[in-house]
Amino acid sequence: MPDATVAEGLTVGQVSARLDVTVRALHHWDDIGLARPSLRTRAGYRLYTAGDLERLNRIVVYRELGLDLDRIRTVLDGSAADLPGALRAQRAQVAQRIDRLRQLSAGLDRMIAAHERGLLLTVEQQAAIFGPEWDPDWPAQARQRYGDTTQWQQYAERAASRSPEEWRAIAEAVADLDRALGDAVEAGVTPGSPEANHLVERHREVFSAYFPLTRQMQVCLGRRYEADPGFAAHYNGIRAGLATWFRRSVDASARAHGIDPDTATWQ
Repeated sequence: MPDATVAEGLTVGQVSARLDVTVRALHHWDDIGLARPSLRTRAGYRLYTAGDLERLNRIVVYRELGLDLDRIRTVLDGSAADLPGALRAQRAQVAQRIDRLRQLSAGLDRMIAAHERGLLLTVEQQAAIFGPEWDPDWPAQARQRYGDTTQWQQYAERAASRSPEEWRAIAEAVADLDRALGDAVEAGVTPGSPEANHLVERHREVFSAYFPLTRQMQVCLGRRYEADPGFAAHYNGIRAGLATWFRRSVDASARAHGIDPDTATWQ
């Protein structure tokens, strides 16, 4: 049966409720000539006929498909023969957006994994890149200890987009730095000298692959390298006394930059 209400004309509010479109949108479409009501009340209020409602329905459908208002106008007012081409063009744009969303989804998966695991490398890849002394449990231990810190978040964000080749380059940079530090101790380089200060700066640059390292934070690391048995064994294994030499060199560099190493904190 025909809808008597539609036959008499629907108000903007009624059309808004039927089509789930805002009154503001209906007013805008009227203002730009995309969908104008055919009738007006004596007081000047808009009234939409059945034909108007049919056009509005098509606008809603095409808008949900992602067409902009200019394209919708072309589709509605142009030749029916032009419609398949317009829809094919829209489908191509939708396919591009879907591909982009898939890429974003994959990126989010990697970011989540990096925050939870630290390293997105297999155990075999870790051994090949970081050497036989590497313990694959270290990333999990680091997350347990530092997972709620800003530095872990920064580290995870870098790790999420890092390839095995990039990790290999970082591992090689760390190994080169360790050798340079050992050679400095062997050569009798004095903490606070230009040569030692250069190595301290180089350490900060290499460490930035993990997260930004301030001078105060570097002082805290220097203390830990000397006091922690695991770190001390690593550095003193490179060259006897290296852990203490590095801590003293970092302290001297900090003083040169106005930082008291005795009161430095992780900031």
